[in-house]
Amino acid sequence: MLDNMCAKAYNSLREWEWKEYKKRKRLRLKNENFTVIASNCSGMFMYYDMGLRYLTPTVNLSIEMNDFVKMVRNLKWYMEQEMTEAQEPGYKCPVGILGDIRICFIHYASFEEGARKWEERKRRINWDKLLIIGSEKDGCTYETIREFDKLPYENKVIFTHVEYPEFSSACYIKGFEDKEELGVITFFKKQIVKRRYLDGFDYVKFINEMR
Repeated sequence: MLDNMCAKAYNSLREWEWKEYKKRKRLRLKNENFTVIASNCSGMFMYYDMGLRYLTPTVNLSIEMNDFVKMVRNLKWYMEQEMTEAQEPGYKCPVGILGDIRICFIHYASFEEGARKWEERKRRINWDKLLIIGSEKDGCTYETIREFDKLPYENKVIFTHVEYPEFSSACYIKGFEDKEELGVITFFKKQIVKRRYLDGFDYVKFINEMR
């Protein structure tokens, strides 16, 4: 009985601290009208944790990293293309084709729902304040990171599982050094205070300093 009471008290305190942590981050945020174009859900959680409206179509989806680099290299053209449904069998989630890019709608019940949300949210893009976010996973190689680093965007970051000091856009996220690639950084760490791996990157500071 006592153990259960202690566990409930601990969990309540942990959740309270997590909410206060996010409040403090939210108070630091000076720039709210920005668009994150991300290869997976890491960008979405920046909006979610700060309680902001999604000003991006890259929500609840995943794009293979080499496709992602190709897409953002010519972003405006791809945003003008019609999303069609992939016809190849064998996918575990709905998949759309944007030009020659595959979009995996991993958190949507159907292609129609994913495509509708994509069209709705892409109209919100703030082209004057873009933040491009990649991740060292989903087919990402050293050459992919190199190509990402050369993309013509001032505000870009690629999360990596080890340090790459030769690339200015690389941001090392601790906790995946013994893996072959970056893990899921939107998961919570196994520690006393509640934090996502993503919180190892001060994205509030990065967003506030966007040019």
